[in-house]
Amino acid sequence: MAVYDYTALDAKGKTISGIIDADGEIAARQKIRSNGQYPVNLRQVTSSSSDTKGERRFALPRMFTRVRPAEVAIMTRQLATLIGAGFPLVSALDSLVAQINSQGLKKIIAGVRGAVVEGSTFAAALGKYPNAFSPIYINMVGSGESSGTLEIVLERLADVTEKQEALKARMITAMIYPLLILMISALIVSALLIYVTPKIMAMFDNLKQELPLPTRLLVGTSDWFQAYWWVLVLFIIAFLLGLRAAYKNPKGRYWLDTRILSLPLFGPLVRKLAAARFARTLGSLLDNGVSMLPALGIVQNIVGNMYLAEVVAQGAAEVSKGQGLGKSLDVRQKPFPPMAIQMIQVGEQSGNLEEMLAKVADVFEKEVETTMLRLTALVEPVMVLVMACIVLFVVLAICLPIFEMNQLIR
Repeated sequence: MAVYDYTALDAKGKTISGIIDADGEIAARQKIRSNGQYPVNLRQVTSSSSDTKGERRFALPRMFTRVRPAEVAIMTRQLATLIGAGFPLVSALDSLVAQINSQGLKKIIAGVRGAVVEGSTFAAALGKYPNAFSPIYINMVGSGESSGTLEIVLERLADVTEKQEALKARMITAMIYPLLILMISALIVSALLIYVTPKIMAMFDNLKQELPLPTRLLVGTSDWFQAYWWVLVLFIIAFLLGLRAAYKNPKGRYWLDTRILSLPLFGPLVRKLAAARFARTLGSLLDNGVSMLPALGIVQNIVGNMYLAEVVAQGAAEVSKGQGLGKSLDVRQKPFPPMAIQMIQVGEQSGNLEEMLAKVADVFEKEVETTMLRLTALVEPVMVLVMACIVLFVVLAICLPIFEMNQLIR
């Protein structure tokens, strides 16, 4: 059964749009007319494989219609509520199509609904849209279907997605202010060096004595910026493009991820964030009936660091030989925080691994948030101090020749 995106006129002549599923274009038009509407434009929604190719060819338009995780979390919560109220899955999906505002997600849910009507399982239907639904999402839905606890699984999925999105939003919010200050500072310094300094220094051109060292440094820096500012711009662009190319290359990304973990300030922060993601996701999978080895295979792809993903893969291999999870992850390099390993081992010994993994996630999510807030609080005074030093240097470089001219006049 195909899914169509249509535009039609209602009985009052008002233009409306929507999505409908039917066996063909003729059936789709008849279905629209049966609702008292006159179809004006009808277009079949492409399959997931076609969408993937389209995303590669038309990346910019797709950027504005892609499905965000926050939208998936809201949809999941609504679906869990409908199923909990006694709605059959197909009827619940029908209601969702009418409620969802995102056109991209609306089309996907309509496609999922069509696949379920044709006899596909809900998890298999979601699997046709990997850009919208992660392997974790699909596996947990599959476990809920097989165990008859789809409503509970959807509620937990919504909780997990909302917590991850909330943490991401708090981190982005914490980073906005420092980045804004950095950009404004860079613009102010550039304006001082390119426009303000040359005009002020023009008054010293006829001065026949040697300028003080700070003034010469300021003039030299200003001349370089005026002549070679494009070199700096090209360097920044080349650096960003090189960083992007390195992340697309497995070896390059592995090297970068390893170096990030060794940084004195950001390394521990990345480890804690990875531990929180690992624990939150693994605990949810285990709690919903996914066995340990498949769950570890899924989790290793979401830790966000290739080196840590390799550690998880090696740990899964040790677990398959009968080793405990905590001991399998406790390697020499200490990739995960020792506290996380100890809590996992306690959870294994007490038989409450799922509950302990949730506590690990809570602990390290709070630590990451607290660390980000502390860093943000430190950035403001540091940036103000740096800007004050720059302004002081500029003022000193301008005033020193003036003081020397006054001494010569006397």
